[in-house]
Amino acid sequence: MPHVVVEYSANLEADIAPMRHLRIVHEAVLAQAIIEAPGVRTRAARREHFLIADGDPSHAFVAVTARIGPGRTQEARKAASEAIMAALFRALEPIYPSRGLILSVEVTELDGAGMTRRNSLREHAGSEGMR
Repeated sequence: MPHVVVEYSANLEADIAPMRHLRIVHEAVLAQAIIEAPGVRTRAARREHFLIADGDPSHAFVAVTARIGPGRTQEARKAASEAIMAALFRALEPIYPSRGLILSVEVTELDGAGMTRRNSLREHAGSEGMR
C-alpha cells in the first residue's frame, strides 16, 4: 500500500547517488512495523526548478512523503517518520554542513473511502521480506 515519494533538488546529484539514497529510504520504510512490504512503491522525483528561502542556488532539499493505508495511530506514524528521517540524515550527514539543506519526512494516511487497488505481487515476488 505505501506510496513513498522522495523529492530532491537537482543540485544534489553532484553530491549524492540518487538510487543509493532511494534504497536507503525504501529500506527504512520496510523496517517499520506499520508497513506492509508487498505494497511499498518508492520512487524519486528530481526537481529541476525550485526556490528555497533566500533563493541561494546552493540550497538544496529532500522531501520524503509516505502515504499509507488508514488505521495506524498518530504515534505509529510519528515513529515511522522519525525512523525514516534518521536513516535519511545518516545518509546525507556528510554533506549536511556544507550547504543549506532542508530534509523533511511526512507520513500520512490515504483516504480509504476513495481507494481502489489490486496487487498480485505476493504471487510473483519471493516470500523473503513479504509480510
